Amino acid sequence: MASSHNKDEKIIYVGDSRVPQKNHESVPRDYMAYPGKSEVFIPNFLLKEWMVASVFMVGFLVLILVDPAPLGEIADPTNAQFIPMPDWYFLFLYQMLKYPYLANKFVVFGTIVIPTIAFGALTLAPFLDTGKERRFYKRPISTGLMLLSIAAIIFLTNVSWMHYEEELEAKGLKPEKHATGGGKKKEEKMGVMAKDHPGFAVFKKATCVSCHGADMKGMSAAGIPALLGVGDKLDQAAIMNIIKNGSENKKMSAQYDSNINNGITPDEMNQLAEWLSKQKKTP
Repeated sequence: MASSHNKDEKIIYVGDSRVPQKNHESVPRDYMAYPGKSEVFIPNFLLKEWMVASVFMVGFLVLILVDPAPLGEIADPTNAQFIPMPDWYFLFLYQMLKYPYLANKFVVFGTIVIPTIAFGALTLAPFLDTGKERRFYKRPISTGLMLLSIAAIIFLTNVSWMHYEEELEAKGLKPEKHATGGGKKKEEKMGVMAKDHPGFAVFKKATCVSCHGADMKGMSAAGIPALLGVGDKLDQAAIMNIIKNGSENKKMSAQYDSNINNGITPDEMNQLAEWLSKQKKTP
């Protein structure tokens, strides 16, 4: 284009009109004419996937906030019979570590190498499987690996849980009671009663405290019941009978003679039984 200082001058264009005009606007290529393709992967298709994933994640977080996952019993380092168990979605990895070729000196292989390969394969799947076919039955390698992974996870999870139940049965234990919201509220309403009673001092120096704990909550994982609220179930005579003869289910042996040998008098044992009978729910 040429021009001068004359305001009335008309604009005169010079140059070759055959030079194509450059358009810097980003216009996605139309793939509708190509079979098996409909739009650009980046950013069109990927953006839609991100939006769907975001909606799913928000719904998942709302579900977690509305209905929190139940928690197990509080960890007790003094309980030698406790059987550790991970969350259900880690059971298959937990079971893998029980096999000799993935444990002990091979534990790094089971905890780092195999998970890294598995999750790395998922990350690289779009780049490794670049075929145009989208029907799963015409993609035997990808479909086979997916079905094999799902079957392995289901199998290992099931075996891990079955083994856990067998261990519980062998030790005569009960599964952990999930501390849900209702359970927590019920526990908060129960506390140690009549702390000014002389039987409370006897309880702290008797053999009872070694199993049932100073908080009287017991160890449910080891089959030791809590003594909170025991007065609602048993009277003084029934409690004394258990102390002298043990429980009917044989889980608690007689404790009377051992406490007498430790210097606790019969009167103090009666005070202990009387105090335990006063352990009732807080109104």
